[in-house]
Amino acid sequence: MNQKFIPLKNFKLYSDEEMIKRSDNFLNLMKTRRTIRTFSSQSIPQKVIENAVKAAGSAPNGANMQPWFFAIVKDPKIKKTIRLEAEKEEKEFYTNRAPEEWLKVLEKFGTTEEKPFLEKAPYLIVVFERKFDKDSEGKTIKHYYTKESVGIATGMLITALHNSGVATLTHTPSPMNFLNQILNRPANEKPFMIIVAGIPDKTTTVPNITKKNFDEIASIY
Repeated sequence: MNQKFIPLKNFKLYSDEEMIKRSDNFLNLMKTRRTIRTFSSQSIPQKVIENAVKAAGSAPNGANMQPWFFAIVKDPKIKKTIRLEAEKEEKEFYTNRAPEEWLKVLEKFGTTEEKPFLEKAPYLIVVFERKFDKDSEGKTIKHYYTKESVGIATGMLITALHNSGVATLTHTPSPMNFLNQILNRPANEKPFMIIVAGIPDKTTTVPNITKKNFDEIASIY
């Protein structure tokens, strides 16, 4: 007989000193995370990607609907097709869609409609937001808080990859409907983000930027 609730297991209690030490170590690790746009073609173990996706799949989510799907792309032909379709949308964005003020903001990052990283990086993880499901009788089962849930899972995915020594880039060409067709995903799934995953090229540089300090992003009440 299935129990509605079961005892919480495996929650570790730490001393105050250990909690602070662990939080300091994690903060220092995450401070080394940088978004990159130049990847080498060096391979990485598929198990690392699978474990990161499993970690993402453990994310908190609305009513445990788990409204996500992760399409892991490593086939060079599929990656090339995604690049070509993405660059079509990006060209339209940079030429016609993007307002002048947004293009001005992007100037310091040197981004263009060309996206070679979509082809060169060993893995693309396309995150889909699953809006609803169907039961065995074909009845629609609506999912709740899908964007919030998928956003949390995506953050955990990026964190898990960084923890494993994998660099990432978040990429959101708009619109992204072409991904459903290329990856044969159903209509109840909406592309949320492409996570480009791999090892930085030896010539990789990153923008000289800083993050806001604690007092600018948080208040203690």
